[in-house]
Amino acid sequence: MSKLVGMVNQWRRGASPLENEVVDQFLQGRLDRRAFLRHGSRVGLSLAVMSGVLDMVGLAPIGRAAAQGKPGGTIRVGQITPAGAIEPVSVADQGGLLPLQQVGDFLVLDGPDLVLRPMLATAWKPNTDGSEWTFTLRPGVKFHDGRTMTADDVVASIDRLADPANGSNALSAFKGVLSKGGTTKVDDLTVKFTLDAPNGNFPYYVSSDNYNAIILPADYKGDFEKTFNGTGPFKMTSYTPKVGASFARNPDYWGGPALADKVEISFYAEQQPQVLALLGGQVDMLQQIVAQGSQSLMNNPAIKILRLKSNAHRQVHLKNTGNFADKRVRQAMALTLDRPAIVKGLFAGMADVGNDSPFAPVFPSTDASVPQRVKDIAKAKELMAAAGKSGGFEVTLTTMQMQELPTLASLIRNTAAEIGIKVNLKIEDPGAYYGDAVPGKSDWLDSQFGITDYGHRGTPNVFLAAPLLSTGTWNSAEFKNPEYDKLVASYIAALDPAAQKAQAGAIQRLLLDETPIIFPYFYDYLIPTSAKLDGVMGTAMGQMFLHKAGFV
Repeated sequence: MSKLVGMVNQWRRGASPLENEVVDQFLQGRLDRRAFLRHGSRVGLSLAVMSGVLDMVGLAPIGRAAAQGKPGGTIRVGQITPAGAIEPVSVADQGGLLPLQQVGDFLVLDGPDLVLRPMLATAWKPNTDGSEWTFTLRPGVKFHDGRTMTADDVVASIDRLADPANGSNALSAFKGVLSKGGTTKVDDLTVKFTLDAPNGNFPYYVSSDNYNAIILPADYKGDFEKTFNGTGPFKMTSYTPKVGASFARNPDYWGGPALADKVEISFYAEQQPQVLALLGGQVDMLQQIVAQGSQSLMNNPAIKILRLKSNAHRQVHLKNTGNFADKRVRQAMALTLDRPAIVKGLFAGMADVGNDSPFAPVFPSTDASVPQRVKDIAKAKELMAAAGKSGGFEVTLTTMQMQELPTLASLIRNTAAEIGIKVNLKIEDPGAYYGDAVPGKSDWLDSQFGITDYGHRGTPNVFLAAPLLSTGTWNSAEFKNPEYDKLVASYIAALDPAAQKAQAGAIQRLLLDETPIIFPYFYDYLIPTSAKLDGVMGTAMGQMFLHKAGFV
């Protein structure tokens, strides 16, 4: 018997019933390797324990260490321009994530394999029904200003995000899950979260999935861009809005000093200049590309492409008022799209076809038996006639000048014309589109018909809640359906995988019928780097962990 197996057997004697149940389900074949790692990390099984369980059945341990380059040098990164201020509490766009994450850490890291790993927290455990979660913090972590991180900083950071008075973007995740005051200090290195309702996926809510949830000093005053004071592997040395930022290695980082001396980030308004900068050697990597417009990077020996399967997607919302008040009109619009052709044309096949719900193929709870919606112009015309719209109507589709979004908007305009709907396009700068992300000031939330980008998450919970619940903070479709709200509550509370999948199927079928939002595809996340750069770890959220990255 290996040391790992012996360690597992000893651990099981003191493990909770929930922890043992997850292990038993895997050993009995009811969970595959991927599902075991995700469920195990969710309920707090350590990487060592899960590696031991894998060893018991002859499978390889979890992941291998990423390749690393040589120490020294400057990593130059190109990325989309942030839509607004880089402010941890309110940032809502992908452009703000990468600079923020260079200097800040999360309690938990949701890696590219969707397995949770320790970061500022070293362990976490739920109570018997998942209504309370206790996190153990890493000792000796220093903020960039030299102060030691304690439970007081974690409590203040999460309370700040859960407080509606702060305009927190994280309320999209925390609303109905964790309220202000629900985070309490047990001791200097222990924090307890008392939730609004049981939630089996809570660790994801304080992981890198919740990109606002970096831990800040307890006395943070909202002036982040002045200092970028966090606990991360790099310290900010300069920042110029709309231009870029520079960072230097943090010698006191809890994970050890980074390999690179510096990280320099340059902001770009569009993808094409970024591609040219990478080809021309002005940058060493890009935060993200989509296949359309970046063909020159594919099969190029000077470039490496990190390809991550993800649930990142675009949501085409149809506000459930006016011309789209009748669900038959919304169904008709959805039936005009040739999704396989869109995936092939926009992503060179590197995406999964969407079926008008947030349940992407990468989620283990997705019910694959739900029929796939396909293009059917004849049926769409029938629905338009039944809704009294056989003559069509005119509407404005609003979106951003970002990646493939303008092309998708043009495709929707062309296909809508087949059923008599005249679509005018309004393509905006991301800052104008998102505005202050509040009704009355944000085209994202106020437009009748719009396309918004949604980053990858480890679970579908935020996608189910924020844009679709009656009380959702991102409910641009103004969708209000009590049956849907009940189904989502049941899904979130479900602990058993079979019960979760049953609820998922019911949600998928309801959304196909109501069609408040069109989900045309879930695209693979592509990160291009110079072939000379090694050790980059990215997530499909748009975060780049460069602590172990260096040049070969």
